[in-house]
Amino acid sequence: MERLTGIVVIVGNYGSGKTEVSINLAVNRKRAGIDVRVADLDLVNPYFRTREARARLSELGIDVVVPPEKYLQADLPILSPVIAGMIRRPSQLTLIDAGGNDVGATVLATLADSFRDKRVHMLQIVNPFRPFTDTISGCLKMRDDIEKASKMTVSGIVGNANLIDETSIEDIYKGYDFVKALSDESRLPLEFITVAIELLPEIDVERFSCPVLPIERQLVPPWKKAAKLN
Repeated sequence: MERLTGIVVIVGNYGSGKTEVSINLAVNRKRAGIDVRVADLDLVNPYFRTREARARLSELGIDVVVPPEKYLQADLPILSPVIAGMIRRPSQLTLIDAGGNDVGATVLATLADSFRDKRVHMLQIVNPFRPFTDTISGCLKMRDDIEKASKMTVSGIVGNANLIDETSIEDIYKGYDFVKALSDESRLPLEFITVAIELLPEIDVERFSCPVLPIERQLVPPWKKAAKLN
């Protein structure tokens, strides 16, 4: 994760957990002393967006850029000039949380002028326990669809194997084996995998050839409390 600097775009299919990964990656890097900004471009999913955690991120000194307040519940491609500006002048880490599938990634194509001549890491979040990405061929097709819609190229893979509260240690190991095989097949680097922080003490991290990002869940149903971020 340390090598991820500059502009990092997070993409993936619906239900991949890309927004949760975006939030936790931002927090992880901020705790490491990196200046982090986050742009919420998820204009598709009205439920779990980075903006839902923006107050908690702001308390940590992480700037979250979202469309104007009157458009917060809109599912329209309304982009603030501030977002284009932060792409042209990125901080140490500028995270962009794009929408799910190729539909959500389409908005990235509208920022082509801002991305021009910029070095961009575009990471595909993969949860092998979700429909359409439970096979290697499904993941490759999802990547192809996203690349065509965004007019950008995926440069790395992130494994986010989980079944939310039902996730077991074995699920984590199986998920890692899957994304490692995907990495080998696609010849894309496996940047990191995620593990819920409550499971981390039971995990043998020596089994993994990549870093592990602890997940402190922020996007939870109304009857649950988000993990406290310090």
